[in-house]
Order: sequence, then C-alpha cells, then structure tokens
Amino acid sequence: MTLRLYDTSARQIRDFTPLVPGCVSIYLCGATVQAAPHIGHIRSGLNFDILRRWLTYRGYDVTFVRNVTDIDDKIIAKSAEQGRPWWAIGFENERAFDHAYTSLGCLPPTYEPRATGHVPEMIAMMDALIERGHAYAADGNVYFDVRSFPGYLELSNQDLDDLRQPSGEGETGKRDPRDFALWKSARPGEPAWDTPWGPGRPGWHLECSAMAHKYLGAAFDIHGGGLDLVFPHHENEIAQAKAYGDDFAAYWLHNAWVTMSGEKMSKSLGNSVLVSEMLNHWRPLVLRYYLGTPHYRSTIEYSEEALTEAEHALARVEGFLQRAAEQVGPVAPAAEPPAEFAAAMDDDLSVPQAMAVVHTTVRQGNAALDEGDKESVAALAGQVRAMLGVLGMDPMDERWAGATGGRAEQLHTAVDSLVHLVLDQRQAARERKDYGTADAIRDRLKDAGLVIEDTPTGPRWELGQRP
Repeated sequence: MTLRLYDTSARQIRDFTPLVPGCVSIYLCGATVQAAPHIGHIRSGLNFDILRRWLTYRGYDVTFVRNVTDIDDKIIAKSAEQGRPWWAIGFENERAFDHAYTSLGCLPPTYEPRATGHVPEMIAMMDALIERGHAYAADGNVYFDVRSFPGYLELSNQDLDDLRQPSGEGETGKRDPRDFALWKSARPGEPAWDTPWGPGRPGWHLECSAMAHKYLGAAFDIHGGGLDLVFPHHENEIAQAKAYGDDFAAYWLHNAWVTMSGEKMSKSLGNSVLVSEMLNHWRPLVLRYYLGTPHYRSTIEYSEEALTEAEHALARVEGFLQRAAEQVGPVAPAAEPPAEFAAAMDDDLSVPQAMAVVHTTVRQGNAALDEGDKESVAALAGQVRAMLGVLGMDPMDERWAGATGGRAEQLHTAVDSLVHLVLDQRQAARERKDYGTADAIRDRLKDAGLVIEDTPTGPRWELGQRP
C-alpha cells in the first residue's frame, strides 16, 4: 500500500511520492527557546518522530531538520525581565527541550540549526528579494511586500483584503500594514547583527526559509509543525522562499494541539503543563504513549484521567510481554509488523488504528498464554514488539529498560520493595499451610489496587484498573 498523508496545502490526503526516489527530506519547525517546554510543544516533535520512524521502516533514507529559534521578541523580553543575557536564557531552555525530546524517546535530528548561526544566509535571501521587487528596506527594517506575491495566503485559505496583520514594536516604515518583517532594526540594548540595511535581528519567518534552503536545498519533501503555525509563520515562509526562487515544500503536515479546558496549551495563558513536571509523576514511556497514540491531526484534551487510561493500556501490553518472557524466554521483535498495522500507518499515520492491532494481538497472546501455546505466545509477542518498536514504544527495548521517571520511578521502587516483603509473608503462610492468612494477604493487596499473579518464577504484581 502507498503511504498517504494529509497535505494542508491541498486540503486532502495525497499519495506520498518523494522528490528523490528512496530519500525523504523533512523540515520541522522546532523550539522557540524563551521558556521550558510543555507537553504541547513536545507533541509536535513526537508526532514527527513517529513519521520519521515509519518512513525509515519503509526503507527511505530520511534527512530530518528541526530548527531552534534562539532569538525573538519573547526571548529579549525575558532577558530584560530576568536581567540575564538573551543567549543564556536561550541555551538553558534549548537544553530543556533536548532533555524532553530525549526523555520521550525522540531520535536526534539529522541537523538542528540555530537561527543566530545563519544570519549570512538570511542577508543573502533578503538581498535577492529586494532586487526582485518582493521586499524593501525602511528605517533599518526589511519588509516583505505581500502584494508582490500572488500566491500569498493559499496555504491558510484567506483573503488578503480581510487580513489584519498588526505591526510589532519598532516596525515602522511599512508600505502596507499587512507586510511582514524579514529583518527588525535594533532597539537600544538589544542584540544586533550588522547588515547592509543597518544593525538588527532576524524576523521570525525568514530564519526557517533560509535554513531549509541551506540544509535541504531549493525543494524538499515535507514541512511540518503545529497547526497554529499555518498562519502567519508557514504562510510567510512560503512567500519568502518561492519569491526567492525555491520550490520549497511539496507536502505540508500539521499536528493538532494539546488543550486544557478547551484552550490551546500556552505559557501566556497560564495553562501549560511542563514536561519536567510530568516526568516527576509519570514514566517517560507513559507520556510517549499518551501523546503519540492519538491521531496527529486530533486534538488531545489534557486530563489526569486520560493519562491514567494511557498508563493502564500500556500496562496491559507490558504485562503480556513480561508473562511471555517468563513462559518462553526472551522474544525478539518480528521481522515485520502485521499487514493490518502497516496498512493503518500508511493511511495518514493512523496510529489509533495501528494501536488497535497491537491490543488485539495482546489479547490473542494472553489467550495463548492461558492455553500454554508457547509457539503462538512467542510469535505474537514478537509481533507486538515489532509494532511498538516502529512507534518507538517497545517497553522491552533497552531504550526504556533504564528509563526513569523522577519521583514516580522512586515511588515504584519503594512500593515494589514493600509488596515483595508482603508477598514473602504470604509465601511463608502458604508453606506452613496457613491458607487463611495467605488468602487474607492477597485480598488486602487486591483492596489496595494491586493484582497478584503466581508464575513459575514466583509471584508478580501490577496495578489493577482504578475504579
């Protein structure tokens, strides 16, 4: 089956055909590092990590570029507010993003360019745009003339006459209020780089057009980002790049938001949940499962209940794989996932349908365990590992074997020690044939929300379903 993806620019699902056979090039708008990441930020990186993994599984050589915006109005405002250098704030938060991506199992990008490292490329692009009549300089600023580019707003499907794009602070000299800044003149005390039009700093949109051109060339396959970037950011990227002469992206993919009480998660709204805080309460693999299993174009409404459901769903999978290993020994991932799983992934990365195949296979595996059918157990466990491996969620993979979840991991370790102490008392009661005490201990553990299973290698426990 051909991989099909929803292209925002076409407003429909399209067959995916790469520009270069056997190779796929992806540019993902990454972090603006004015603050530490919340789970809404990381969802985008995780969704495109799954896309990248699936393309790699399908045999493509993937070049994955994810940029870092390390200078913008918000970073400068944070610098003034905190009395710290802008670059210190940016680097601190860039490290926080890197830690979050790594904790949730995202593969490192092929290239991760910073905006401030590509000012020469931006100057060259602005110079060409001015020469071709698509941009102009005024008061040390450089603006893109939106009326000079006939295709402007086709991505977001807006009418230019209805557009309102207010000027930012210091953006003087515009010919049309809808023109947007390629370069912003420096205000006193702000960081600045020298250009033919005076000292200043990059506009937010220009940096991505320049870096995509440098690392992926005049044309590449997929441009990705959050749904909130369609306008103005991606719309303006297209205008700059195509007016410069690039074909730019062949497909546009956008992931939906993580919301809280129906509102997009945002630091400015005060409704964000930091990844660092989440990792104190939930295992990283649970967070990856929670953020990665909904369809990338579906909104995730944040709730503790939804996280608990994800934890239990993952526990059912882990429980089967652990029981399988106890019965048949270590099981390697199958060479290929089931055809139904692959068909779901090829259908616009339909991870929910793919996970339905995973859970059906787990149920079949548990039935085989109950029947003592070791051959089927091994085969089904291998299929489960293969499917989860493609998604970066295989709990038996060494990537997750040593993963910790802060206080949540400490709590699990403490509870595990206490439960085994109680289980030792239960076993001692059984050995002296005091079955009433043994049963009473088992019932007390059940009342505490623990499920005890006796296996050939000894008793094991897991959390039961919460009422």
